[in-house]
Amino acid sequence: MYKIVRSSRLYEQIVQQVEDSIHKGTLKAGDQLPPERELAQQFGVSRTAVREAVKALHEKGLVEAYPGRGTFITDGTSYSMRQSLDRMVKVGQAEGSAFLAEVRAILEPEIAALAATRADTEDLSSMREQVAVMDGACKDPDAFIEADLDFHLALAEAAANPIILSLIDSIVGLLREQRMGIFQVEGGPERGQHHHKKILKAIELRDPTGAREAMKAHLVQVREDSRRAPKEEEA
Repeated sequence: MYKIVRSSRLYEQIVQQVEDSIHKGTLKAGDQLPPERELAQQFGVSRTAVREAVKALHEKGLVEAYPGRGTFITDGTSYSMRQSLDRMVKVGQAEGSAFLAEVRAILEPEIAALAATRADTEDLSSMREQVAVMDGACKDPDAFIEADLDFHLALAEAAANPIILSLIDSIVGLLREQRMGIFQVEGGPERGQHHHKKILKAIELRDPTGAREAMKAHLVQVREDSRRAPKEEEA
């Protein structure tokens, strides 16, 4: 499928070939890229070059990587939405935070309820994995926050609705900033993890009502801890 590339900037040629495949329709939204090692063999390059290429494709909004699941071609919608939302929030940060809280309160309890009825074995495995990572990372903000985001993305995936996944993916950047603030609040990560486990338990029990209520309680905790988080100028 791919040609062996020879250049001092190998990753750019890899990016170009993948982009060409997307434009020609050979690769479509939702298609999974081969694993890093396999791509390196197909292109005849090092895994480092492949890693740089995937990073560049992600920055262009052409792929999305999900830990434990792989890298997938996107339709670019989430990327465009994410850029627009980021700009909107930066224009009015206080109002943006309130708007984000409202959107989450509307979407995420129902996402959790859907996940309780639709999650498959792989979805549950992914949620458990992220909860386990957070258990061991309460003193490591980067690891905890990425696992936290992946847990919520896994919930959106389990809802088995691509529009829902696209909407949640589009606010990941905003959620990351919010979580950075909460992480600085004493006990914030531990309180969040308590609620994550209650959400997961309800989904494992196939209890949509329990999952919905557990997510509502989590969002209340998030709002309260967000109010206690240091402002950017204080941090």
